[in-house]
Amino acid sequence: MLKAKSLFLLLIAATTGLTGFAQDGGRKIISLNDQWEFNKENGPVERVDLPHTWNDKDVLDDAPGYYRGLGIYKRKLKLDESVKGKAVFLVFNGVAQEAEVLVNGRSAAKHIGSYTRFIVPISAYLNYKDDVIEVRANNRFNEDIPPLTADFTFFGGLYRNVSLLIANPVHFSQKDHGSSGVFITTPQVSALAASVQVKSTIDNTLAAAQKVQVITTIFDAKGSVVNKQTSAVTIHKNENKTIIQDIKSVQKPELWSPENPYLYRVVTQIVDVKTKAVIDQVANPLGFRWFRFDAAKGFFLNDKPLKIIGASRHQDYENRGNATPDALQIRDIELLKAMGGNFLRVAHYPQDPQILEACDRLGILASVEIPVVNTITETEAFTNNCLNMQTEMIRQHFNHPSVIIWAYMNEILLRLKFSNDKARQQVYFTHVRELAQKLDSLTRKLDPSRYTLLVNHGAWDIYNKVGLTKIPMIVGWNLYSGWYSGVPEDFGKFLDRHHKELPNTPFMVTEYGADADPRIRSFSPIRFDKSVEYGLKFNQVYLNAMLSRPFVAGGIAWNLADFNSETREETMPHINNKGLLTIGRQPKDTYFLYQAYLLGQPYLKITSAAWQDRTGIADSAALTSTQPVQIATNLKSAELFVNGKSLGIKNAVDHLIDWQVPFANGKNQLRVVSGDQNDQAEIHFQLQPFTFNDNRVPFKNINILLGAKRFYIDDQEHQVWIPGQPYKPGAWGWIGGEPYKGTNNRITYGSDKNILGTGNDPVYQTQQVNIKQFKFDVPDGEYDLALYFAELVGGETKEALAYNLDNNHKKEVEEQRVFDVSINGTAFLPKLNLAADFGYTTAVKKTTRITVQNGRGISIDFKPIAGKPVLNAIQLRKIY
Repeated sequence: MLKAKSLFLLLIAATTGLTGFAQDGGRKIISLNDQWEFNKENGPVERVDLPHTWNDKDVLDDAPGYYRGLGIYKRKLKLDESVKGKAVFLVFNGVAQEAEVLVNGRSAAKHIGSYTRFIVPISAYLNYKDDVIEVRANNRFNEDIPPLTADFTFFGGLYRNVSLLIANPVHFSQKDHGSSGVFITTPQVSALAASVQVKSTIDNTLAAAQKVQVITTIFDAKGSVVNKQTSAVTIHKNENKTIIQDIKSVQKPELWSPENPYLYRVVTQIVDVKTKAVIDQVANPLGFRWFRFDAAKGFFLNDKPLKIIGASRHQDYENRGNATPDALQIRDIELLKAMGGNFLRVAHYPQDPQILEACDRLGILASVEIPVVNTITETEAFTNNCLNMQTEMIRQHFNHPSVIIWAYMNEILLRLKFSNDKARQQVYFTHVRELAQKLDSLTRKLDPSRYTLLVNHGAWDIYNKVGLTKIPMIVGWNLYSGWYSGVPEDFGKFLDRHHKELPNTPFMVTEYGADADPRIRSFSPIRFDKSVEYGLKFNQVYLNAMLSRPFVAGGIAWNLADFNSETREETMPHINNKGLLTIGRQPKDTYFLYQAYLLGQPYLKITSAAWQDRTGIADSAALTSTQPVQIATNLKSAELFVNGKSLGIKNAVDHLIDWQVPFANGKNQLRVVSGDQNDQAEIHFQLQPFTFNDNRVPFKNINILLGAKRFYIDDQEHQVWIPGQPYKPGAWGWIGGEPYKGTNNRITYGSDKNILGTGNDPVYQTQQVNIKQFKFDVPDGEYDLALYFAELVGGETKEALAYNLDNNHKKEVEEQRVFDVSINGTAFLPKLNLAADFGYTTAVKKTTRITVQNGRGISIDFKPIAGKPVLNAIQLRKIY
């Protein structure tokens, strides 16, 4: 192991291998992501590297809630003697959510807010021998710190990069809300010429005045100097001085756009007048562009109309929480670009600096917002924290050409307070409106060049009544017609209503989406079945509605990827499945749909290719099972071949083509062709016999969901579950009963409760209630049988989630449920009481081996003792 001093020198050496400017830049930036010790309050100490969160595991378990409290990080810091006399800072890109930084046991700084950078000067606290850094992070609930509630998880930890900044006594100021101290604007931009203004703030911590030059150089993408300006400045002792440089002669600039994200580089240096040495240096991106929103015609970039289509993003990743490495952060933006998107809503909080840097490089327009979500606290402290967060966000991300919008509230009237006291509620509405106005006014003051945005949920009347649609420059609407409420066709009506009643107010659809659990498929998709197929239909309707209306400036899908929301249950507990990508960033069919709509080059994709393992019942008297296959394309038509045989040419309808494919048992080769474009997929199909006496289709095993109209793919055990059917002589099925219908009006069948003790929640979330019998007319032999149960009625009553807009629950009526289960007349599970024996919403699997003889088949009988018998799923496997 390298000694700390050697490591420090090595890191300094590593930073000198950049450009010529960086070698003489006067400052050193060194990563401090390694060698930390961590413990929760009163907990054991462990070694960790950053980024780190203490909530990567407990937000996924079956126990409600997750650790929200104190986490303590410590690290040793050995500095070289040459650092004495320098200005030394710790730079934290994100600590959740309250932070105190101590150096050698002395408090150096405190910071509030999980999502913005803060910089701590530590020179006064160092001994330059055996210094110790301690960071005390706390993600407890604090009513004075937003977010208070939200449909995402409030991870705790030192979850972004930490670095050591060593600067000379005269340096660009590190006091301005975590910014670089250099701010760039483009007062005038056209295709013919552009002007640039650079405002730099410099600190002099020396006891004497210093004469310096401030030199700003603009480089083009090839590294050639485009323009340069030098200003002579005297900075007095302990002075904080601002220098403004106006560069007015950039001729015929390359314009920045999603099609051509051309970036210049602005390098600003402080140079010693006598020695000509570079004392400090900061580099920033520069993109020349201008833009405007028009209430009737939408959005214009560089005087050209551009329909904004993109996605929002949460920062967490599969099994990592929000402690996401740089490469994975950047990949998200690459995936958005590859989808054909041109916009990122950085929601619901400022994110890692890598995100907007990638947007700049790749040509992704962006909005950024602070996490004032669902509700506010009516205190001075809450207001001040909101204003400070907004200031930090704008100052830190000011120089990104990708950013065109600053936002500050999301669905702030979703959780209405004081519903039983209308007079008090009006006071609350006034305070919400006043906070919105303060944030909007502050934003316009800090950055007059960009637009302001306030985002509402689809409750038209209340947001207009409270006055929140009159404050921002752009109104955002989060709309879920056909998901949380209504039908998809209501979406277009809402868009038209805004245009009619607020004709002078530009607006965007800032959220829309439907959950698509990648493990759930359906040939008859319906609202809230969580199927990929319903998600496709939903997004198709929304895209068509937005693209056909010029006055809709843009639409931003919710969300780029699935993300953690600890309070959610449903088919994949703790995960919001509205992403176009999985939480591990695997594309869903909906992602391919967007590529078909948005990409400029020819596109042809078998969307169903990810469903590689299928099963189904053979068509009557056939050796195939007919199931749909879907193609996404931006071409007019395509031809599908299955095992070399053409199924004909079909025209695309709204970028999709459906074929009914006769799948044979075993491997099936799919190939779709259109002109010089083609795509292929291999589907392994397990054919189930139409009747068990059909020797042409040997029976192996079958997995059946009761009370369901969807397929479920268990990707861990590689099993596919199919919907049940009424009993058919010679085959199989249930006799008696009806599908379980929960108390939640938005769910047509099944339950959305978290099933304890399993990762296969969909196996247990549907059931046949009051079932009498289940039969398999299998031939004689040895079979393994598994019965799956879960008591879906009863248990702990949980608060309805606010975002489920028509989440009107009927009161759940618990009934005693006791029944006998017998197999072929022999008792198997006598007096089964799921709630008493196993607990509510708990996975129960009972297996047995059966010898079938004398042509009896298998008959499972359910006899009620009290209440109605239930069966959630059943599985049969032939041994021999």
